[in-house]
Amino acid sequence: MKKIPTLLALFFCLQSFAQQDSQYLQNSKKANRFQVATQVIKNNILTIPGDFKEMGKAFSDNWKRTATYAGGMLGLIAVDKYTTQFMQDHIEANVVYRLPNYKIFNSDFQWFNGEDLYITASIASLYAGSLILNSEKGQIAATNAFKSLGYSFVISQLLLKSVFARERPQAKLSDRNFESNGKTRNNWDFGNFRPISAGPGGPGTAFPSLHATAFFAFAKVMQMEFDNYWIPYTFITAVFMSKFEGHQHWVSDMVFGGILGTVIGRSVVINSRKHRAKKQNQLDQFAFKKRKIQKRVIPQLSQSMVGLQLIGNF
Repeated sequence: MKKIPTLLALFFCLQSFAQQDSQYLQNSKKANRFQVATQVIKNNILTIPGDFKEMGKAFSDNWKRTATYAGGMLGLIAVDKYTTQFMQDHIEANVVYRLPNYKIFNSDFQWFNGEDLYITASIASLYAGSLILNSEKGQIAATNAFKSLGYSFVISQLLLKSVFARERPQAKLSDRNFESNGKTRNNWDFGNFRPISAGPGGPGTAFPSLHATAFFAFAKVMQMEFDNYWIPYTFITAVFMSKFEGHQHWVSDMVFGGILGTVIGRSVVINSRKHRAKKQNQLDQFAFKKRKIQKRVIPQLSQSMVGLQLIGNF
């Protein structure tokens, strides 16, 4: 059913074993499958507050960089009518391929069918394979990727789309006679407030792109966890470009979504690493305190002196 997700999961599983350091190998020998899985899930839950703190730091640590990005986004929005028209006429019109359309349990839930399923199925396959093989690294990567999708949905779909409430562009901006219900030609058409919606599409749901946010968050997690750019970003590009015209977004919607997703994925991985490093440091300190000091007193005799030498091993 899932050739692409299965191949991706196989790659990540192989990567996880090829790149495991001595710490992971040592832990896998000491802990059984249930202990490793429980600890990974526990750490994944405990790091949630720190994930948001890390996201905040990504914007607050360097205000000049944040201001530069904000200015760049305003510039993109200002020229959106031209860049989006170019995208519709020259990119969407020429990208016509489709990935096989699968569903799980005949569900209409967004992430259980269509191109989105390739992302969720890859995460599920990676986690299942890592669970079977007792790979802590693979389980950490899968659970971090799952969290990044959840954060993308909450931040992009529920929060920012509701705050900005930007209208989606007409399908053919270059055709002034073309009419599209519920769409606009005005790239500054923000403030179309409506009740918070968890579903895709609808009025006032353009900015930012949920797909761009979630896909780039997923790719960033995989890139950092397995130290590989080409596989994750090539994969999400292939999935994202499938049925490309169906996204119905302004260019700036997708650019901002990509930046936001990258921040989310990066923050999740960095905070996860900090948490594990802190925990390992606590374990090392605890082990150091438990060490017993062995004392030895050795007599010292020479022509010039007589004394005792005290040696302590710990």
